[in-house]
Amino acid sequence: MVGTRPVPFTTRLLPVASRFVMWMTHHPLRYAGVMAAPRWLNEREQRAWRGFLRVQAHLMPALGRRLQAHAGLSLADYHVLVALTDAPEGRLRVLDLARAADWEQSRLSHHLTRMARRGLIERTECPEDGRGAFIVLTPAGRQAVEAAAPRHVEDVRTLVFDQLTPEQVDALTEVSDRILQALEQR
Repeated sequence: MVGTRPVPFTTRLLPVASRFVMWMTHHPLRYAGVMAAPRWLNEREQRAWRGFLRVQAHLMPALGRRLQAHAGLSLADYHVLVALTDAPEGRLRVLDLARAADWEQSRLSHHLTRMARRGLIERTECPEDGRGAFIVLTPAGRQAVEAAAPRHVEDVRTLVFDQLTPEQVDALTEVSDRILQALEQR
């Protein structure tokens, strides 16, 4: 067509949604109601963010490997077992356990099935609600978490708390609480 600019090859390859997102980010004033100009991290924030990501990427796998090696439990197993030991009578409804573990119910359900096969927990009917079920800590589950806890706590102490001053522990608590509060509000 006369008077039109050719569309660059790379633009023709982008899906429509990607072009729209690109348009919004390059023209924030045109779509200011949904997306403002990016607020890039400064050098200090970038260093903190990347450090946080590295800690997160290394700490949980390290704790998980240690727990698996000495107790034969995954961190997910341990989390479920601890939630049940903290509950009255060692039992929780599935929905309450999902909230305590911060997991989606389908993920939890699959994991509980694997734990039940290993004899760590069992499902029992809820007498007040025929559709509901309790997840109950078995004697084998209690024994497993009680055997794992001392070494796991020592691993947490060694990898985290021995590295921090009391003031840094307070700061870590404050930062964690603040971020969690912001996440819960969204």
